[in-house]
Amino acid sequence: MIKVTLRDDVKEFESGITVAEIAKSIGMGLYKAALGGRINGEYCDLRTPVTEDCELEIVTFGDDLDGKKTFWHTASHILAQAVKRLYPNTKLAIGPAIDNGFYYDFDSEVNFTPEILEKIEAEMKKIVKENLPLERYEMTPDEALKYFEDNGETYKVELIKEHAAKGENITLYKQGEFNELCAGPHIMSTGSVKAFKLTSCTGAYWRGDEKNKMLQRIYGVAFPKAAELEEHLARIEEAKKRDHNKLGRELELFTTSDVIGQGLPIMLPKGARIIQLLQRFVEDEEQKRGWLLTKTPFMAKSDLYKISGHWDHYLDGMFVLGDPTDDTKECFALRPMTCPFQYQAYLNRARSYRDLPLRYNETSTLFRNEASGEMHGLIRVRQFTISEGHLMCRPDQLESEFKGCLELAIYMLKTLGLYEDVSYRFSQWDPNDKEKYIGTQEQWDEAQGVMEKILNHLEIPYKIGIGEAAFYGPKLDIQIKNVHGKEDTLITIQIDQMLAEKFGMEYTDADGTKKNPYIIHRTSIGCYERTLALLIEKYAGAFPLWLSPVQVKILPIADRHHERAYEIKSELEKYGMRVEVDDRSEKIGYKIREAQLQKINYMFVVGDKEVEEKTVSVRKRGEGDIGSMALSDIIARLNEEIATKAIN
Repeated sequence: MIKVTLRDDVKEFESGITVAEIAKSIGMGLYKAALGGRINGEYCDLRTPVTEDCELEIVTFGDDLDGKKTFWHTASHILAQAVKRLYPNTKLAIGPAIDNGFYYDFDSEVNFTPEILEKIEAEMKKIVKENLPLERYEMTPDEALKYFEDNGETYKVELIKEHAAKGENITLYKQGEFNELCAGPHIMSTGSVKAFKLTSCTGAYWRGDEKNKMLQRIYGVAFPKAAELEEHLARIEEAKKRDHNKLGRELELFTTSDVIGQGLPIMLPKGARIIQLLQRFVEDEEQKRGWLLTKTPFMAKSDLYKISGHWDHYLDGMFVLGDPTDDTKECFALRPMTCPFQYQAYLNRARSYRDLPLRYNETSTLFRNEASGEMHGLIRVRQFTISEGHLMCRPDQLESEFKGCLELAIYMLKTLGLYEDVSYRFSQWDPNDKEKYIGTQEQWDEAQGVMEKILNHLEIPYKIGIGEAAFYGPKLDIQIKNVHGKEDTLITIQIDQMLAEKFGMEYTDADGTKKNPYIIHRTSIGCYERTLALLIEKYAGAFPLWLSPVQVKILPIADRHHERAYEIKSELEKYGMRVEVDDRSEKIGYKIREAQLQKINYMFVVGDKEVEEKTVSVRKRGEGDIGSMALSDIIARLNEEIATKAIN
C-alpha cells in the first residue's frame, strides 16, 4: 500500500493505481472535472500510475494553465479527427495547446474558409457527442513509421524519424478510428469538451521556416461549459478593441515600415513623448534611490561576450558584425544586454567593502535577433529600450538590496496602474540540461537557495519555472498578460554569483581578503516599448493625464476666438502642459467628436462668453461637460492631477 497526501486528507491505495482512479475514489464529480494530476509538484497525465508515497493534486480547469492546456490539447485532436473525417486527403502536421487555446496545422487542398470552419465545428460536435475514450499506447519507431507512411502522413514520418534517432519509443493516443502521434497529456474522453469555437485560420510555414511549405493553421478555444465560452468570446471582442498593434497605429503612437524591417518600430511624436515621460520618471526615481547613471557603447568586440558567456550561450540571439569564425580579424556584436559593459565600469578602479553596494543604472538600447514568427507589435521587437541596472553588493547586503529592487518595481507598477495584473515566477535552472548554463551545481544550488529564502521572507507568491533561468543565474520574473491572454515578462530581477568571478570583479573585505561581490541584475520598468504596448491595452489608449501625449485640446468656436485660444495655450505651457489648438474651420461638434476619438483628457471650448469672462468651458474625457471654470482654477486642478499621477 502507498500513502497519498491529498489537499485535505491522507489516503492509502494499492501501488500502481492511476491518478484518474484516485480522483474517481474521491467522487464522480471530481473525476468528471479532472484534467490531470500533479505528483509532488510535477504535472502528469490522468493515466499515470502512482507507485510510491507522494503528494497528489487533482487538477481541474479553474486557473491552472497546465490543466487548461491538457483540455485544449484534446480539443486539437478532436479538430484533427474532424478534418480527417471530412477531408481524408488532408495531411496532419502538429496541433499543440497554447496559452489561450489551441491550433492545428494542416496541409490540405481545401481552403479552410469561414464556411468550411462551420462544417468542421459541426463534425467536432459529433465527435464530442460520441464521447470517445482517449487511449494511450506505444509503438516501436519501425511500427510507427510503417503506420504513418501507409497513411500518407509525411509530416508525422519526419517527426518519428527524429524521435527514432534519439532512441525513443513512439507514443500515440487513439480516439475511435483516429490515431495521433502525441506524448500527451490528455483528458479521458472527447465528451468533456462541451463548448468550443474555431476562431480563425491563418497561414503558417511548417516548423516556422519560410523555406518550408505554407500550411493552414486553424486556431480554436474550448471550455467545459457554454457560459465560459461565451464570456471568453466577449473578452476576445474587447481585446480586439484594445489591441495595441491596432490602437497604437490609429492613435498615431507608432508605425512600422517594410523598408526598415520587421521588429523595428518607428515611434511617432506622440508615442515618443510617452516613452520620454516614462524614462524621465524612472531615471528620477532611480536617482532618489542611489542609482548611478552610466552610458556605455551599443557594441563591443567578441572578446567581451566570450568572457560573459553570451558568445557560447546566446550567439544566435545576437547581431554580429563580422565573421565570428575568422580569428584574424576583429569581430563585433550589437549588445543584447548591458551587464558586461557595466562590469567594466566596476573594474575602472579597485573596490573596498565600504564602496558596496554600488548601483549602476542605464537607459539602454539593446538588440536581439528575434525569430520572425515571435515578433508582435511592440511586445517583442529586435531593437528596444530598457531601464537596465546592475548592483554589486556584499552577501550581508543581498536581501535588503534585492528587496529595494523589488520595491522600486512594485512602486512603478502601482503608479502605472499595472500592479493588480501581474504574477511572479521564480525561474530556475534545469539540472538535467547543464550545458545551457555556466557555473557548477553547488553555485546554482547556493544562488537558488539564497533567492528562495529572500522570496519566502518577503512573502512573494511565486510559481516555479524549471529551465527558465538565465544562463548565469536564477531570476524573479514579474509577468503580465496582454489583452489576448498571453503572458509576457515585464520586469526581471536576477541574482548572479557567476559573472563577477569570470570578469575578475573583486572587493577588499574588512579582513583584507579579496572577494567577489554578488550581482543583482534588474529592470525597474522593463522594456519601454513593451510597457507602452501594455499601457495602450490597459487604458484602451485613454492614458492618465500625466502620461498623455496631448493633455488638453483647445477648441475655439470661430476665427475670432483664435487669439484667446493661443493665449490660453501659452499660459498652460508655462506649467509644462502638453496642449494643442484645433483652429480649423469646422463646427464645434465635429471638433469635440474628433478630440474624443483621439482620447484627449480635457477639452477647453472657447467662444464669445469665455473670451469676455476670461473662462473656459471644460469637457473631461468620459464625463463630458463639467462646466465653465476660471483658467487659474482649472490649471490648479490639472497640476494636482499631474503631480499625484492620478489614474482616472
